[in-house]
Amino acid sequence: MRNSNRTVIAAGALALGSIAAPAMADVTVEFWHSFSGASGDALNEIVEKFEAANPGIDIDAQYVGNYNDIVSKLQAAIPARRAPDAVIMEVTRYGLFADRGVLLDLTPYLDADPLKDDLFDFAREVGVYDGKNYIVPFNSSTPVLYYNKAILEQAGYDEEPPLKTYDDLLNVAKTITEKLGDQGITGIAAPGQFARWGLIMSNDSDLIDSVTGEILIDAPNTVEAYDWMASLVHEAKVASPDGVTEEKNGRDAFYAGKVGLMMNSTGNYGGAISALGDDVVVRPMPCNKVCRVPIGGAGIGILSTSEKEVQDAAYKFISYAASPESNALWFSVTGYMPINKHTAEQPLAAEALKTKPGIRVAIDQLPFAKGRPRPPVVTWMRATEYEMWQAMALGQRGVQDTLDAFAERTRQEEARTN
Repeated sequence: MRNSNRTVIAAGALALGSIAAPAMADVTVEFWHSFSGASGDALNEIVEKFEAANPGIDIDAQYVGNYNDIVSKLQAAIPARRAPDAVIMEVTRYGLFADRGVLLDLTPYLDADPLKDDLFDFAREVGVYDGKNYIVPFNSSTPVLYYNKAILEQAGYDEEPPLKTYDDLLNVAKTITEKLGDQGITGIAAPGQFARWGLIMSNDSDLIDSVTGEILIDAPNTVEAYDWMASLVHEAKVASPDGVTEEKNGRDAFYAGKVGLMMNSTGNYGGAISALGDDVVVRPMPCNKVCRVPIGGAGIGILSTSEKEVQDAAYKFISYAASPESNALWFSVTGYMPINKHTAEQPLAAEALKTKPGIRVAIDQLPFAKGRPRPPVVTWMRATEYEMWQAMALGQRGVQDTLDAFAERTRQEEARTN
């Protein structure tokens, strides 16, 4: 590790015949990512194993912030000719960069790589935009429901209460807040954007239809979902406004034992277990009108501006990171879903499934998991949704009026960018 923000990692483990450069000399690949804490440690371990197997190719892995930070920093770096060679791209945001020719089409690499047949269908699908592969998944997730068993017991629940609908969650959150609020404990964390998307899907709607591209922000079921989510904060007062203005606050409060329920990514499983141990229980997302959850997470893409030998080295690392051995290490530590069909055969993965029951919930949700849209307008829509959500959740604007205006602005932005 060169310093706290930079880790030198190798980038090649899988020979790809004609794709790979023969007997490359030292090559450095600058790789931007979004993993810290336990996830960052797991990435570092994958990197170290890769370096040991692939001397001569270094990847300078840099933590540059969350998914939003990566988008904004990449947008600034490209015209300044300071872009990295490889980058983690969230699965709905990479279309913006693919559409503009910033990302390399990885189809030739994947077609020559046996890895392609080993990836689950969802893992292959989320990397495709306009018929071409632009990312290979690394960390894939769905939202799940977490609860703190100790808090529910303190609130008087001797058995697990129903947690399948909006009303179920609200009832439990009210009980927790009423009985434990004087101890600084609230019922539920305000849902972050990934959980909001999942709740909208469970209400039989979407923000943008992933197949037709229709804007559904102002559809009746979407409005109903936002109305319920916003009511948790400014009407029922079972969720703290702090988690609205800064989404990680809700997660951190759950980790601190100050929140009873939380809907968040499977990628938070490792952190939740580290913080709360056996008090963490994981359940599927609610099925309010239908059972449906979004596929989340990110994959690794390669910049089209990099030199060919650097691109080859970067793909070697991508392929290695998606191998059963690497994916098992990642899955067992973080709780992100397996992307490789052979991951479960690995001892680390088998042990995780045996000893960490919550880790299986996301896998069990895969039959009704759905990819999300990824055209360029989605990046703008997602960035703008945060301020719309805050206005609604904090009671500053009505839900219907806010979503009507948001939908119209999204349609205008879509027309402008097409």
